[in-house]
Amino acid sequence: MAVSESQFESGREPASEDEEEVEARVGWRYTVARIKRDTTARWGLYVVTIVLFVAIYAVVDSNLSLLTFGLLSDFTFARLMPIFDHPTHIPPPGEGTQHMPPYFPLAEQAWNPLPAGGTLEHPLGTDHTGRDYFTRIVYGTQVSVFVGLVSTFIGLAGGTIIGAVAGYYGGRADDILMRAVETVYSIPPLILIIVFTVFVGGANIWYAVLGVGITFVPVFARIIRSRVLSIREMDYIEAARAAGVKDRHIIMRHVVPNSFAPVLVYATLQIGVTILIVAGLSFLGYGAQPPTPDWGQMLNIAHGYMHSNVWLSIWPGIAIMITIMGFNLFGDGLQDALDPRIDD
Repeated sequence: MAVSESQFESGREPASEDEEEVEARVGWRYTVARIKRDTTARWGLYVVTIVLFVAIYAVVDSNLSLLTFGLLSDFTFARLMPIFDHPTHIPPPGEGTQHMPPYFPLAEQAWNPLPAGGTLEHPLGTDHTGRDYFTRIVYGTQVSVFVGLVSTFIGLAGGTIIGAVAGYYGGRADDILMRAVETVYSIPPLILIIVFTVFVGGANIWYAVLGVGITFVPVFARIIRSRVLSIREMDYIEAARAAGVKDRHIIMRHVVPNSFAPVLVYATLQIGVTILIVAGLSFLGYGAQPPTPDWGQMLNIAHGYMHSNVWLSIWPGIAIMITIMGFNLFGDGLQDALDPRIDD
């Protein structure tokens, strides 16, 4: 291999082919390149991107069905103006049509008690209160994505702190922290979440999110601890200690970043699990409460119409399935990209 002028002038030995290969197989650029080449990760990323876009759009404007399918059957331009004008009350029948239900996802109208099938204006039909089902599905995306991301972050943050401290210091601190983690881990998650939700204040989506996050702390703590136990014996950690660097700086700047790859992969996979758990809580009545559109709560209402209006159960189920599948595919691809033992 030829020696470059810069290497000759600096007096350094030329890097071997093995060193160049190792250098090329680390870093975020290499990880991103592997994700792009991985079909599973790429399709998972597409699905996750679409779900996140829909969730963000639902925050800005909840009348997506009106701005798309509604205009196909009614070309009145006045219905578009203003786009961000959301009603604060439900006008009685015959007293105005602009931006009134069924497009607004939170409004309820008692004069239309039975679900209606799909039409050109309402492709997924309407629910038992006359609200457009497509709008409710779209608006429910932000609830599911929110609870998935926040619950996973709570578990990730708490587990990282506990696992890093336990693994780095060892001894009595390790015994106390890990025994507490194992105690929480031994309780069935769904029972723990329901008990926690009822104990702190009753059925509420915020309590459900916090409860789910707490149940994830033990898993993240065990993963981080197993990595820290090996990393704390590395030469660069010993050198940092010898140089007088404080323990908290060593943990935050060296130990945690070098232990984060498997935790990141697990967190990506756990988002889908969180969405499913919170949907189950909402189905049981311990999650989002009416009129907040949530896929689990929509399934709870729809089970009373299984024989006459089965589509009320199909669409939320498909939304849950697609969202979880997207995060799982992306997590599997990310795991392959971050695993140095897997060759391209």
